[in-house]
Amino acid sequence: MIVQSLLGEFLHEAENTRKLLNAIPDSALDYRPSEKNWSTGQLASHIAEVYNWYHGTLHQDVFDMAAYKYDKGDISKAANIVAKFEENVKLAQAALEAATDDSMFVNWKMVAGSDDPIFPVMPRVQVVRGFLFNHMYHHRGELVVYLRSTGNKVPGLYGPTADDKF
Repeated sequence: MIVQSLLGEFLHEAENTRKLLNAIPDSALDYRPSEKNWSTGQLASHIAEVYNWYHGTLHQDVFDMAAYKYDKGDISKAANIVAKFEENVKLAQAALEAATDDSMFVNWKMVAGSDDPIFPVMPRVQVVRGFLFNHMYHHRGELVVYLRSTGNKVPGLYGPTADDKF
C-alpha cells in the first residue's frame, strides 16, 4: 500500500515536472539570478537527474555520492534536458514499482567516500519523501521563478497560473 501510494504521487508529479521542463525555451537556458545560482539549464538538468537517484535510494541501503557518476548530456538545448528526464523517469518508475512496502522501513544512508552519513540515517520511506519528492518540488519552485524572471509563461501544476485566461 505504501509503494502504491508513492507511485500515484510519483506519476502525477512526473507529469507536472514534464510540463515545467517542456516550458523552458532555449533562450532561457543561460539565465541565472546571481553568480551563486545555477543557470536555468543546470537547474533543469539537476531536476532531470534527481530521477536517476531512485534506483540507488530504493534498492541500496547506502548511497555513496563519491562513487556516483552521472552523464547529464548536452544541456545546451532544452529538448536534450527533456529527453534525459524522460529516460530517467522511466528508470525511476521501474525502481519504484520494484520496491516493496517492507523495504520502505529499512534504514538508508547517504555517504561520500566514507562510512559517515551525510544526513541522519532514516527509514527509506522518509528518504523518498524528503530526498526525492520534496527535493524535486523545491527545485521546480525555483525553476518557476527562473521562467517568470525571463518573461516566460509558467504551466499550471496545481491549477491555473497568472498566464491562464479565466
